[in-house]
Amino acid sequence: MRKSKSMSALIFLAVGIFLLIASNFVDELRVYQGAQVAVYVIAISSIILLTGFSGQISLGHGALMAIGGYAAALSYIHWHVPFLASFIIGSFSAAVAGFILGLAAARLSGPYLAGTTLALAVGLPSLANQFHVLGGEQGLSFDIGEAPMWIAHKTGGDFTQYKWFFWISTICAITTIWFIKNLLQSRYGRTWKAVRGNPSAAALSGINIGQSKVLAFTLSSALAGLSGALLAMLLGLVAPMAFTLTLSFTIVTGAVLAGVTNLTGSIVGALVLVVIPELTDAVATHLGGSEKISANLPGLITSALLILTVLFAPNGPQLHKRKKVGNPS
Repeated sequence: MRKSKSMSALIFLAVGIFLLIASNFVDELRVYQGAQVAVYVIAISSIILLTGFSGQISLGHGALMAIGGYAAALSYIHWHVPFLASFIIGSFSAAVAGFILGLAAARLSGPYLAGTTLALAVGLPSLANQFHVLGGEQGLSFDIGEAPMWIAHKTGGDFTQYKWFFWISTICAITTIWFIKNLLQSRYGRTWKAVRGNPSAAALSGINIGQSKVLAFTLSSALAGLSGALLAMLLGLVAPMAFTLTLSFTIVTGAVLAGVTNLTGSIVGALVLVVIPELTDAVATHLGGSEKISANLPGLITSALLILTVLFAPNGPQLHKRKKVGNPS
């Protein structure tokens, strides 16, 4: 077991080093898009942890991302903490909100839980308009600045801010995937699978169903908060328009495209979500550059992909092995 974990850590480390080196050989747009992919990977992973392994449905993770983004920006602006500490504060704030929501979620299931989280996604971003400290519709600036001089010097001096964002986002994404992978292989992961598969049997075996669900919701919310703080970093601000209901649906769509029990598939889901806007821009340009096409086509393509995935690949992009039913002889 220890050897397996060590090998897994080395693989994740090698992948991370490769991606960081590769960022030096692509243009700024691709680097920025790579940072977007990393942020979406974390957000989608939080849904996979919650829905795929603990069986809870959330349509409000965009609101939890907003909590993480606002908490990170406020702590950075008013407390002048280092940006890494602001990410931790953002993640912790979302975890606290997730814990409170999880207490209610433990008593709900199915459409009732989905409806509760949906109400959160609709109502929470609009609250920012009511409080001056949150910046209103204009939001709050969140500029973490350039990379430290020693990093720029070690990388040859040509180290742009987008590369710096890519480094931060990629390291966070790889660490998140590694953390969730190991967590799901622990007793907590086995407990969540038991609760998702058969709650009655899990309760009879001594598992505290409510406590298990609350823990899953709290951890998932913490990851959502981290992704929200990273998204605010990429945008340079945190505002209601950045954390709309559409974001919640987009993250859920990415999880479905990935396969809600397929952690590795979160990378595929994130790539698709980043590629869709670029694809729609190309189509809109080809059709004459209509603003209506550019505004509506991404949602149409995303919806179509979601429907096709549910119909033809509900378990995501993974290979399926045939189960042996018995001895044919």
